[in-house]
Amino acid sequence: MAHATSSSFALSAEENSLFVDILHEAPLSSHRQPRSILGSILYCFLLASCAVLAATAPWIFFVMPKLIPAMLCSCNAILLVITGLFQQYLVYQVKKVRLQGYYMFSEKLKHLARLPFATTAYGTALMLLVIVWEPHLQILSLSTLLRIVMFTEVICAGCFMSVYIGCIHQYNSLNGQPDILKSLYSALQPSSSLQELRYHDGGRLSDQQMALLQYQRENLHYLGEEVLRLQELLSKYQRADDRTTPQVDLAHLLAARDQELRALSAEMNQMQSELRLARNLIAERDNEIQLVRATNNQYIEENERLRAILSEWSTRAAKLERALDAERGAAKEMQKSIAKMRSHSPRAEEQR
Repeated sequence: MAHATSSSFALSAEENSLFVDILHEAPLSSHRQPRSILGSILYCFLLASCAVLAATAPWIFFVMPKLIPAMLCSCNAILLVITGLFQQYLVYQVKKVRLQGYYMFSEKLKHLARLPFATTAYGTALMLLVIVWEPHLQILSLSTLLRIVMFTEVICAGCFMSVYIGCIHQYNSLNGQPDILKSLYSALQPSSSLQELRYHDGGRLSDQQMALLQYQRENLHYLGEEVLRLQELLSKYQRADDRTTPQVDLAHLLAARDQELRALSAEMNQMQSELRLARNLIAERDNEIQLVRATNNQYIEENERLRAILSEWSTRAAKLERALDAERGAAKEMQKSIAKMRSHSPRAEEQR
């Protein structure tokens, strides 16, 4: 028994050793490129111009004040179209950040990239409602309401874009490993109390595993290009007449790149195997949950049956109580009749 226990413990330790985090062995992607904020700044200038237009519309269109609602709605519709096109650019930037291995940044930027278009769409819908219903207020006119809606919409979109630009600037100033390597742990590794939350993410582990695989695929593609470039350089140096070029250093660098490429391929295969095992564990947990639910349903049916029996016995007890009350009433009536008969019998004898 002790031998079997020790062998099983050794086997489990050997299995667990296959799924350790390789945070410090993982090579970094040296081709991380900073994201440009020029498009975001230009869009902020567009928002600022729309805000100026909304604030100074009565002075700009003082000759034809009746055209103010139409011009404001037209400008807002154009802003909505431009924001929709600009959102595609933001989604492209978020995808690039995600492929660089910065999963947390991509999740934050993914939500921020949708807010300007959503704000513009809500503002356009509100302006449409104002135009359709034409509310008559004593303090504010129709054009003033449209100006307030457009100004508020532009200010909110500008705030969201400012937060987005700050996040991009923070991303460009990073100097370290991608956060996908720091935040992702093996599904089978013993975790601390702070890491137990990853089992309750509702499928987020698979999403992080996929993001890590995409990051490793980008690394493989980059390293493959580096290997091809170094091979071309090496072939050029070998064909050159000058034999004083450092061919030994180039060969060593090429071998190091090839070794990194093989390490990344092995790491990618290991992460795929861990992902499959994690999915198997999730499937087993789902099966256990289904069994627990089936048992719970059986208990519920049993409780319902017991409640039906209890209600039936309660009904019978109520019927018995009513019958007992009726019998008691009949017994009282009998006692009264007997008492009357006894009281009448002595009187009859005295009359005789």
